Amino acid sequence: MVELTIDGKPVSVPEGSMVMHAASELGLYVPHFCYHKKLSIAANCRMCLVEVEKAPKALPACATPVTQGMVVHTCSAKAVAAQKSVMEFLLINHPLDCPICDQGGECQLQDLAVGYGNDESRYREEKRVVFHKDVGPLVSAEEMSRCIHCTRCVRFGQEVAGVMELGMLNRGEHSEIQTFVGNAIESELSGNMIDLCPVGALTSKPFRYTARTWELARRRSISAHDSVGSNLVVQVKGDQVKRVVPFENEEINECWISDKDRWSYEGLNVADRLQTPMIKGDDGVWREASWNDALTAAAQVLERINQTHGDGQIGALATEYSTVEELALLARLTRGLGSQHIDFRLRQTDAGFEQSLQGLPWLGMPIAELNTLDRVLVIGSVLRKDHPLFAQRLRQAAKHGTQIVIIDTTGDDPLIPTAKRITVAPDQLPAFVAQVAAAGKSAEQAVPAPGKQDLTAADVAAILAGGSKSAVFLGNMAVASPHASQLAVQAQTIAQQVNGTLGFLTAGANTVGGYLAGAVATEDGMNVAKMMNNPLKAYLVLHAEPALDMDDGDKAEKMLAGAFSIALTSYKSAAESWARIMLPVAPFTETSGTFVNAEGRAQSFKGVVAGLGQSRPAWKVLRVLGNILKLTDFEDETSESVRDSVLLNGFAAKLSNKVTAVAGAATAAPVADGALQRVADLPIYRTDAIVRRAESLQQAPASAAPVARLNAATLARLGVQSGDTVKVRGSNGNDIQIQAKQDDRLADNTVRIAQGFAQTAALGSAFGNVFVEKL
Repeated sequence: MVELTIDGKPVSVPEGSMVMHAASELGLYVPHFCYHKKLSIAANCRMCLVEVEKAPKALPACATPVTQGMVVHTCSAKAVAAQKSVMEFLLINHPLDCPICDQGGECQLQDLAVGYGNDESRYREEKRVVFHKDVGPLVSAEEMSRCIHCTRCVRFGQEVAGVMELGMLNRGEHSEIQTFVGNAIESELSGNMIDLCPVGALTSKPFRYTARTWELARRRSISAHDSVGSNLVVQVKGDQVKRVVPFENEEINECWISDKDRWSYEGLNVADRLQTPMIKGDDGVWREASWNDALTAAAQVLERINQTHGDGQIGALATEYSTVEELALLARLTRGLGSQHIDFRLRQTDAGFEQSLQGLPWLGMPIAELNTLDRVLVIGSVLRKDHPLFAQRLRQAAKHGTQIVIIDTTGDDPLIPTAKRITVAPDQLPAFVAQVAAAGKSAEQAVPAPGKQDLTAADVAAILAGGSKSAVFLGNMAVASPHASQLAVQAQTIAQQVNGTLGFLTAGANTVGGYLAGAVATEDGMNVAKMMNNPLKAYLVLHAEPALDMDDGDKAEKMLAGAFSIALTSYKSAAESWARIMLPVAPFTETSGTFVNAEGRAQSFKGVVAGLGQSRPAWKVLRVLGNILKLTDFEDETSESVRDSVLLNGFAAKLSNKVTAVAGAATAAPVADGALQRVADLPIYRTDAIVRRAESLQQAPASAAPVARLNAATLARLGVQSGDTVKVRGSNGNDIQIQAKQDDRLADNTVRIAQGFAQTAALGSAFGNVFVEKL
């Protein structure tokens, strides 16, 4: 530790710290623009100049290492004079457009100019002008004349997002921030550049000119779109969400959020919102109804089906972003009606997966520990798209020496320095992971061969064996696979061999909470995979858009349309083609509830705006439906009492990633002659109903129309060239026309066609075989 004095106050900080860090320890604010605690030090704005005794001139606090006995003055006459001089230079070319600037009222430059700026500028020459740039649908760079060249955005891209999308062009007064040759910003974390920008150069394009910052009320919430459980500040004007920004929580999301969390609010108040209960008549026409009539009709049908067909003919399906309270009451209602058929893992295809679980699958460690691992194996995950903030933490770990191996089927670039990537066909994934497990017995003696282009299973085992703190993670594609239980058992073996941790990255905001709430089938019930093959007479469907949220959306819609299906949904188009009754329920911004994230942390939240139209919180709708059906245990008056019934006695002991082999587990089906194996990723902005309706996110390159991606060898064998239109026929007999595109990251005889689009839903299961032919 180094002892020094700042503004007369003694402080001790670790050796290697900067004066800025020492000032922060004392709670002293040193004015700055380019410095940020999560980024490298650039020292190019010079606003943090301070006086250091015995130094001939003022020094930048962010880049001056502390020394024993140093005496620093942050607000002496010399320091303030230096800071004012810097401010004068920063304002020389800055436009005087604060009244129309979107950053006005929350601008760091505006704030500091009050304290360190002059009444008027001595600069009489013509100010420079930087022409606006179009960098995509999310980030606006239309006022780059405001840029003060702090380079926070550049460093964020390089150091946090993992891709240098912005850089500095030219020198001196002619310097400007630009993308490379007019490219758009495509990072899934790009919105954080807006938060980092200390002026109005980078702003939110969807939010632009829709409200002033002082008009907005700020309310805490939790992300509903992935398993991180990012803490949010939702900014509201009237009864509409206008903006979402991160709430800093070092243990979960640090000070970042993904673009999906930031801009999904655009999907909340679309024209497609269901605002009134609706009942479909025998003539197939939808008619509006009162809540009393709709709930009474639903209860009568459920009772009649039980009386006519006996117990066990009612199923319940929900999404992984339903709250603990909603899932708990849905499970009570289903079981109160005598059925055990319930599931919230709508993309699950391994019918025996839950039989292999000995507890509730979770990350296996606190999220903050991802940065501390030294060996990581990730199986079956498009990491930076499925879990952008987990990827960000692993990216930081890799920079400090963590060796990361990724085994997958897509070959996507994770933007993480990896020890090796291995991309295999879907039917080879279980076999390769099993080979790694088998090789692990002698992994300590195995040495990776230098210069090899492709690592063998033994080489992977050797990398993992070289660590002292290791983890093996199963991603979304691995858990959704027909071979999920096999992959889990083999992953557990590998983790045990290296004395590491097995973890499930988990797909949804409340995957862990879904297990806790009992929204999974018991041994007497059917999970979603079994229900798909054994249709029931009636279904309760919560928040789901089956065509896009389920593994085989086409088959799922036909199954639901053939039964009496009751949809608790926020959107008309999500259910009107298959449901008989639609009940308008609130999205997460309009209800109170709880999400349990991947690390098993329960986070409760309140609604931030009033419900739209006649929409009601789903937990209240389920409670009233239970009352009408005269079921027991439906007396809860608050969401908190429902939550406490699930979580109050603690659940940490239930979190366990221990798995056992399941007899009769699925084996890789033979590929028919001429068929290709489908690789079906789920694009980051196609994951749930809210995100799919966010206009700006749908304009992003990540939501571009799906294509059929094949490697060069597979294209040549089919006689197809990149750019050709091909016909793709699924195993269900349906076919679509789609453009072929070369992607040499894929394994031979595979074709990558994304899920989450109406066009590709017709092909059936994400794990089926398809036939591709040139038109």
